[in-house]
Amino acid sequence: MQPDPATDEPSAASALVLTQLSMKDFRLFADVLLEPSTEGTTVLSGPNGSGKTTVLEAVAFLGSQRSFRGAPRDAMIRAGCERGYVRGELADEGRKVTVETELTRGPGESRAQVNRQRARRADLAAAVPVTVFSPDDLAVVQGGPSARRSLLDDALANLDRRAATAVEDTDRALRQRGALLRQAGGRRSAEVEASLDVWDERLAAAGSSLVTARRTLLDELSPLAQVAYAALAGAARSFDVRLRYEQSWEGPFNVALAERRQEDLRRGATTAGPHRDDVAVELAGRDSRVQASQGEQRCLALALRLGVHQLLTERLGHPPILLLDDVFSELDPDRSRALVRELPRGQSLLSTAVPLPDGMDVALVLDVGSLGS
Repeated sequence: MQPDPATDEPSAASALVLTQLSMKDFRLFADVLLEPSTEGTTVLSGPNGSGKTTVLEAVAFLGSQRSFRGAPRDAMIRAGCERGYVRGELADEGRKVTVETELTRGPGESRAQVNRQRARRADLAAAVPVTVFSPDDLAVVQGGPSARRSLLDDALANLDRRAATAVEDTDRALRQRGALLRQAGGRRSAEVEASLDVWDERLAAAGSSLVTARRTLLDELSPLAQVAYAALAGAARSFDVRLRYEQSWEGPFNVALAERRQEDLRRGATTAGPHRDDVAVELAGRDSRVQASQGEQRCLALALRLGVHQLLTERLGHPPILLLDDVFSELDPDRSRALVRELPRGQSLLSTAVPLPDGMDVALVLDVGSLGS
């Protein structure tokens, strides 16, 4: 995944930092505006239920168009409202960028703009690159395959515009093919066959590109995750961390789709593809998904996030915006300090219910409860 000028990769320009965040009818907030510090760490304070995590969720949504909490779009729109809005103002030394997103109930996708121009996921990731650490990160190792796929695809959205497009095109083709399979009701008419031929071709092209990008990312991420794991675990000896891609089909993707067409029609779903792949996370030769302790799994999850954050920092030429959602409550003091040491300096926002670890400089404390509702 070396940068290719022809793909319009993110360049090593100066960092865009978030100067303003506004939310309207987003979760519990009716209409609020906050201004985080552009240098160092902004701590979000307030009692439970005041909206600290919601602020982080809104920032992440600007860059990814999804909730890092795994919430559906309707859950992010304030009760009784049909739409919700999140707007971010970002700036560096020579430019200003406005990112706006609108969430609507019902079918369809949320709408997003960068500087008043309709934006795809790659555009948003370039404008608002973020890394999120949260207690739910344990699911990246302990949970189902979707969490591991999301880790890769979110990183690709920031690293590689071509791969980000492949993620979008794969998702779109899967939705359209799935709808066609359900509508067919198991029947193989000439019309259904012709439509499936079209969507199989599109899915095979986009899906094959996506899998290639995921595999390349894993090759780059594995050594970074190994170094980060050793730092977090405080291990006196080296631990072998390996990430291995597990593909849900064999041979060319277009051939696999053709061979499974009858079964897909019977089930009304696409039974093989990037949406069913997984990543094996191995620690010292063991499958950590089932053979590691919870402490080891938590360290591995943090190491994977750290590896992605460091890879983004190297590739972009500056750290992405760092979002820390009560992550220190899950770590002992030694590992908390180790995490702080491993993080590149840059803009960060965090919520916490416990005292901050030594070595973390605080630039600003914002009382979320005083922002209004």
